[in-house]
Amino acid sequence: MKPNCPKAGGNISGSTFNMKSGHFELVTHSPEQTQQIGTAIGKQAQSGDLILLVGDLGAGKTCLTQGIAWGTGFDGYASSPSFVLVREYRGKLTVYHIDLYRLDTIEEITELGIDDYLCGEGICVIEWADKALHYLPQEYLLITFEHLTDNERRLRFEPNGPRYFKTIEQIEEKWN
Repeated sequence: MKPNCPKAGGNISGSTFNMKSGHFELVTHSPEQTQQIGTAIGKQAQSGDLILLVGDLGAGKTCLTQGIAWGTGFDGYASSPSFVLVREYRGKLTVYHIDLYRLDTIEEITELGIDDYLCGEGICVIEWADKALHYLPQEYLLITFEHLTDNERRLRFEPNGPRYFKTIEQIEEKWN
């Protein structure tokens, strides 16, 4: 059952889309707003999508993943897979939530069997993806989190591949 989160207060702000550099940035002012962004991504998601998340501890990566899972129709609560490495959330598409935080080498990452998830029928959301960027497919949506204040986060969206340009254009339309 989805937790009873309070409605997000305030507007998502600071959105900028730079077509020349191909990135989009916005600032969220609460965990609920970060979840709303994730929900929008999840609603647009397609089988085979790869979403890479990079940011410090507590930056909002799992919060965004919660929203992505909700956007696919999952009605539970997504929690960090740091200790189990992979969690699955089943909605209209399965979200494979992968956390590379505890892995230090590419050998550990490949032993995880990440290819099975990348080639599966669901959506892969990978936290601490910077540890494996050179190992992952070339087309993905990279989202970098910057911790601004206790509740504010800057999210930078960098699409790699035409599918993901469309995704960030739709997000930019919604929050601009």
